[in-house]
Amino acid sequence: MWSLETLGRVRLSRHFYMREFLYSEIGNFHAQPNIPDIPDLAIERGRAFCEALLDPLQETFGRVFVRSGYRSAALNAFGNEHGLNCARNDYPLECHIWDRPEVPVAGASIVIPWFADQYERGRDWRDLAWWVHDHLPYSEMFFFPKLCAFNLAWRPEPMRRIDSYIAPKGCLLRAGTAPDEAPEARKARYADFPVFRGIETP
Repeated sequence: MWSLETLGRVRLSRHFYMREFLYSEIGNFHAQPNIPDIPDLAIERGRAFCEALLDPLQETFGRVFVRSGYRSAALNAFGNEHGLNCARNDYPLECHIWDRPEVPVAGASIVIPWFADQYERGRDWRDLAWWVHDHLPYSEMFFFPKLCAFNLAWRPEPMRRIDSYIAPKGCLLRAGTAPDEAPEARKARYADFPVFRGIETP
């Protein structure tokens, strides 16, 4: 039988442990537990997410701050019902509930401090979006104005979709379509980024 302490100590990848994904401000403030219904499934998907996406980001840019990680189905529903910035559980792009058997997804809202500092000085969020697109096997990204935080999702079959609440707002890239910007233009945007460390997307 799992204990919450044991679950928190599970190492998901080179840089990440389960505990940092279980913290929830909503859960703490409203006394709502944030415990997986199926811990083994949450770990399996969380591990795939961290190894494919978060580890390369941290190895390239330094510290990755997890703003909002795993949410139990009950906690996410509570957040949605009370207007606390949680999507519906059945929303197709919901990525925080890692342990629904029928929905293979894992994701988190993250901040990359290295880029957040540049964003604060006026840098275009699309520079980071296109870097991720050109280097990592992400499924979805959704950018937010505060700190240039963004939802980053893993799926076994990536959708490759990018949306944003930062101007220009809306959908930058729809699933199954090619970017409007040519590869050379995208590379020029992030020419000053650190050297990539990881396995590049084919």
